Amino acid sequence: MTKFITILIIALVLFGGWHLFLYWEKVKQEEETQARQAAASQVVPEQLPGLPYTLEQSLAAAQAQGAAGLEAWMKAYGHLVQDPRKAWIELDYILLISRSNPAEAKRLFAAVKERTPATSPVYPRIKQLEKTYE
Repeated sequence: MTKFITILIIALVLFGGWHLFLYWEKVKQEEETQARQAAASQVVPEQLPGLPYTLEQSLAAAQAQGAAGLEAWMKAYGHLVQDPRKAWIELDYILLISRSNPAEAKRLFAAVKERTPATSPVYPRIKQLEKTYE
């Protein structure tokens, strides 16, 4: 009888250990999936579609000039740029003018938020800035 109880205890310990191992693998896999999703969600603005490659250098020069340069660039070339890149550029502009003209920043932010769908790669940045500009 004691041999049977010993075998039963060993079997239960092995069974519990196996389930603990399976649970550990599941948690580890979920963490790896979240890490991969976080890495994939890092948006590189230069890789967003919507900006003709011929305007890349002029955009960089305008961004180097600050808010005034970016505003002038958007007035000159804004009609040629499409979302999601246009939304990203406008969010950069909003950040630049937020201290000097908060009303204009809020107005522009509302316009960008309204036209940006939740599936856009720019949407996480909008959600991040939402509390500031609403």
